[in-house]
Amino acid sequence: QIQYVESGGGLVQPGGSLRLSCAASGFRLDHYVIGWFRQAPGKEREGVSCISTTDGKTYYADSVKGRFTFSRDNDKNTWDLQMNSLRPEDTAVYYCALHAGSWLPCISAAFNSWGQGTQVTVSS
Repeated sequence: QIQYVESGGGLVQPGGSLRLSCAASGFRLDHYVIGWFRQAPGKEREGVSCISTTDGKTYYADSVKGRFTFSRDNDKNTWDLQMNSLRPEDTAVYYCALHAGSWLPCISAAFNSWGQGTQVTVSS
């Protein structure tokens, strides 16, 4: 059973920045895909960014390209999401997730191991 500790959420003004962190433990995998997802009230959970630890293949949702950066430390099993130029529409609960195996679409239905989520609110 993988354990996750997410941190870094909070309230920020439009145009501001936040850095989310996810620390995972309790697993030993050679190949896996890690991702950040978000879910706003009344909306489906959407993929924000995913990275394959096998070859570094990376996906960003169009809505966050150029503003968000996904980084990882495979040795420490930690991964971060740097979020800049935040907008009110970025407000959501953000989740880290893991899929054991090779690259797959960055959609919530493809992942079965999830962090507890952290709230991000962008508001003036």
